[in-house]
Amino acid sequence: MLDTKWMEDLQLEGGTKYKVLADRLEAAIEDGTLTVGDRLPPVRELAWQIGITPGTVARAYALLTDAGRLEAVVGRGTFVAARRRPVVDDVWQRPVPPEETGSVNLYSPRLPDMGQVAAIRRAFEAVARGPECDLTEYPTRDGFRPAREAVVTWLSDVMLGRVDEQDVVLAHGGQNAISLVLQAAVRAPRPVILVEDLSYAGFRRAAEMLRIEVAGVPSDADGIIPEELERIARRTGASLLCTSPEVHNPTGCHTPMPRRQALAAICKDAGVQILEDDCYRIGPARAPSYRALWPEGGWYVSSISKTITPALRIGFAIAAEGHTGALRRAAEYGFFGLARPLAEVARIVMSDPETKATVVRVSARLQEYIQAAVNILGRYDLRWNADVPFLWLALPLGWRASDFTLAAERVGVQLRSAEEFALREGRAPHAVRIAVNGRIPLARFEEAMGRLRDLLDDPPCRMSV
Repeated sequence: MLDTKWMEDLQLEGGTKYKVLADRLEAAIEDGTLTVGDRLPPVRELAWQIGITPGTVARAYALLTDAGRLEAVVGRGTFVAARRRPVVDDVWQRPVPPEETGSVNLYSPRLPDMGQVAAIRRAFEAVARGPECDLTEYPTRDGFRPAREAVVTWLSDVMLGRVDEQDVVLAHGGQNAISLVLQAAVRAPRPVILVEDLSYAGFRRAAEMLRIEVAGVPSDADGIIPEELERIARRTGASLLCTSPEVHNPTGCHTPMPRRQALAAICKDAGVQILEDDCYRIGPARAPSYRALWPEGGWYVSSISKTITPALRIGFAIAAEGHTGALRRAAEYGFFGLARPLAEVARIVMSDPETKATVVRVSARLQEYIQAAVNILGRYDLRWNADVPFLWLALPLGWRASDFTLAAERVGVQLRSAEEFALREGRAPHAVRIAVNGRIPLARFEEAMGRLRDLLDDPPCRMSV
């Protein structure tokens, strides 16, 4: 029987509960209380023993599974994993990809390699052969100019208004870029930002780190409801609205031009600046950005994580007109900017004429997975777009989001519940986000969709006891 000493005096206060639980589990593995092959209690059993929700336990297990500390075996349970040795491939050493073992991870989109790996390797080789000063000197603002110019060219298909390379700040991924904008744009004795009631959790996490209050705004199929935005902006005195009009995360909806114009007018009148997160767009932009609609109040954030690779952690923020200095200071005072070699790798990759063609191939490949999901799950309430690497599934009667994600995990499919995108005090719909994992074979993805369909076809109210 499993030793449960690691659960003694377990206190989940003082932090995010699933992270506290994950830290305790990892500590138990490190000190030998839990050893390789030990089977952990089922999610519901552990949740009952320590008095938390099953969803909290499931997230802790998933966090450690992604980190390679645990291994989920379909039909058997969750076990302490052995540390795997890297597999040598020529001169490149790479660990066994997690896609080849355990459950099918559909938490976040994963890109297929359609040529970008070779391009990134060539870029690193070019940097290694470059000037010695690039590898020995502190980075300078002028030294990053070529990389910033590459970003402006990379974003030339986005309607951003007038943009100069000096308006661009390089960041460690999109999330870091969001934090930089919050530091530069939010100024008030009691700062407040606005987000959709259902929105990317990174907005809230960045705000929490900066001690900024977050207020939710109701939305419909076209995005934020203008009347609600005006009412809540006046009531809260918010200084910034965080939104994703091109590809809303998690629903995938798009905010059309008339709605954007109405929202921009309300924000301008109320003195609420707008942060636009465009990280999930793969295809061309369908409408002008908020920065184009309101240059002095629109900030823009994106990255190459959903188009080329998330491994480099390359993101970029573009300041609203007149605010470039504040954005630049947020980066320079915080971390002095990116490592120069990393910025140079990003410049080479984004400037390579072949990279855009690679992104088109990535998109085409992901569309095969999206079409497969639609073919299998299409009779249910499924929201999808060919250029969006995830799908939004509203669950049928009989299923709650938390129960469905647990049931999916039991059959080897890991999903994100709508609860993960809702405000702490808000109400989440019974829905799940299904991310496309282009790192696994299409047949395996189709098999995972089939397992989800089987669950949807047989909700708990019709299951035999």
